[in-house]
Amino acid sequence: MTSFGISPAGRSFVKMHGLLNHFVITDARDEPFAPDDAEIIRICDARTGVGGDQLVIVQPPSAAGRNGGAAAFMRILNVDAREVEACGNATRCVAWLLLEEEQSDEVILETLAGLIVCKRTGVKEVSCSMGRVSMKWQDVPLAEERDTHHVELPFAPLQDGVALSIGNPHVVFFVDDHDAVDIEALAPGIQQLPLFPNQVNVGVAQMLAKDRMRLTVYERGAGLTTACGSGACVAVYAALARGLTDERKMTVQMPAGPVGIEIMDDDSAIMTGPVEFCFSGYL
Repeated sequence: MTSFGISPAGRSFVKMHGLLNHFVITDARDEPFAPDDAEIIRICDARTGVGGDQLVIVQPPSAAGRNGGAAAFMRILNVDAREVEACGNATRCVAWLLLEEEQSDEVILETLAGLIVCKRTGVKEVSCSMGRVSMKWQDVPLAEERDTHHVELPFAPLQDGVALSIGNPHVVFFVDDHDAVDIEALAPGIQQLPLFPNQVNVGVAQMLAKDRMRLTVYERGAGLTTACGSGACVAVYAALARGLTDERKMTVQMPAGPVGIEIMDDDSAIMTGPVEFCFSGYL
């Protein structure tokens, strides 16, 4: 099929979003795709390519992943071409595509952070078992041993953070007035601290009730985002660790909308949220 005399050419892609966190997703299970940094940046830049917060490449699982039941491995590449370990919103979108493809209600995805079990919970809603949250300083990682419950930093009012990992590094700050914090001004400096050798995702959270919080996340390589699934998981875990709540099932309100987070007895987090199909095309 042609349009304006132009025949489709190139690699096909699907554009999706999870709470306005946009992804360019391409299927490399049959035909490998290994773009260089310049191509990744071009694809993610709306001025030169499709435009998105991340490029996601769906590949065959590794031998270990296949043994664990994984249907595919997903590479997650930020707009600066940095490969990251996990992204909850992207995971929901890829899971939905595979669930639709197989007409099933459950799929396992392999990521750099490990295996993620994903389940259909609505027409365009998916839950993902995001893995265990760790507060060990070596796991975050931090450059030196610190009390991860209270990481003191010189960035008032973001001075007392909780450092965690859910396969990717986070630091979460609890504040009384979310709107009074200029996260875009403060987060880049925090990310560049030598304490965080792999940089860090910076979250600012305000408790609204025992089972509700408000959260904004400034991500590595992506900047201020409308939603961050892994950030929501660690924020709920951090609230429990700080004793700010005893509710293990919470609603996390982010700029683009809410996700449901449940912290299990084994410290793993389950995230439930929406997905949306935007359009498809060719790179």
